[in-house]
Amino acid sequence: MKLKPIIVSLLDTDLYKFNMNQVMFHKHSDLCGEYWFKCRNKGVVFTQEMFEEINAQIDHFCRLRFKKEELDYLRSIRFIKKDYVEFLRLWHPIREYVRTELSELGELSIVVDGPLFSAMQFEIYLLEIVNEVYFRMAYDYDELVASARERLDRKIEAFNNGTYTFNFAEFGCRRRLSREWEEVVIRRLATETKNCVGTSNVYFAMRQNLTPIGTYAHEFVQMYQGIDSIPLAYTNQYAMRDWYDEYRGDNGTALTDTITTDLFLLDFDRSMANNYTGVRHDSGDPYEWGEKIIAHYKKYGIDPKTKLLLFSDSLNFDKAQKLWDNFKNKAKVSFGIGTFCSNDTCVEPLNIVIKLQYVNGRPVAKLSDSPGKAMCRDEDYLTYLKRSVDFRLERQREGQ
Repeated sequence: MKLKPIIVSLLDTDLYKFNMNQVMFHKHSDLCGEYWFKCRNKGVVFTQEMFEEINAQIDHFCRLRFKKEELDYLRSIRFIKKDYVEFLRLWHPIREYVRTELSELGELSIVVDGPLFSAMQFEIYLLEIVNEVYFRMAYDYDELVASARERLDRKIEAFNNGTYTFNFAEFGCRRRLSREWEEVVIRRLATETKNCVGTSNVYFAMRQNLTPIGTYAHEFVQMYQGIDSIPLAYTNQYAMRDWYDEYRGDNGTALTDTITTDLFLLDFDRSMANNYTGVRHDSGDPYEWGEKIIAHYKKYGIDPKTKLLLFSDSLNFDKAQKLWDNFKNKAKVSFGIGTFCSNDTCVEPLNIVIKLQYVNGRPVAKLSDSPGKAMCRDEDYLTYLKRSVDFRLERQREGQ
């Protein structure tokens, strides 16, 4: 079974990849990185036929280049800088950076290893490829689309009859059923409701004349763990400073949970809290997190109603509505909804990730507010990182 090309444009990725990459291009182009794939679902088997198709799709993707109209679109985004776009004119994905293996048990392994500014760009494209190959080859694709369409119809009706009243952005490209289906979802949500404010997918934002949405991901903070001169428990501080220096308050939603929200808040001081437009939630109890952030703003005399709480952790539409009802009168609130936009079908979606694991040969890790989300190939390093975080938090408590 041979599939049509899955990736047809290098814009077919999340906006935050370009945002992070621009900072790295200007400030940290000397770093090298290694990313590893993981499927968190139990019992998923990739066949040899799937494996061969995945490799063929990667081969095709690595032959793509940015087109003039795509570069022109990136230039139109107010915070994307001209010199970075000129760099992208020259950049292309290099196939030799990607290694793939399939075990006898059908476990898929993917490793991306290369200069960090280049290696980081592979993540979304590879997840899109793996996801679409799997669902087209493991199931009756037409039946999946039929069930997804029925569920999408119900969501749109719920917006139109007032059951859902919140605004949100589509964040679904990394785990989408297919490129074709994601575009259907985005187009219908944007034209048949008044609540879809944009999409993280730059390609579809361009095609559908929508706002591309995104700031940075955990890997942006993680990469500072690989820089010798930066203490581990201060990586949020260095990352936020570099981000602010690059964007000067534009493109300013901070991610709180790379090495726990409690530690983040030590560095999210009055200056940073004022400079950033808001914060994004991606792990832990969202209600506790929201109240903690609101209290933090109030501590500095900042009106929480002037700041954004962006929720994005495994959201479905019912969860988003409950969060909206709880926080709508306390702060600005929005949502990034991924899988339940782009891959809500009659079968369980894949929970697949590609995470940064090494920078300049040193292990790095995410310590989210949900312990089960931690992914690190070096347990000794993970223990050391936890101790570094705990030590700084304890020292702060003793100093209060």
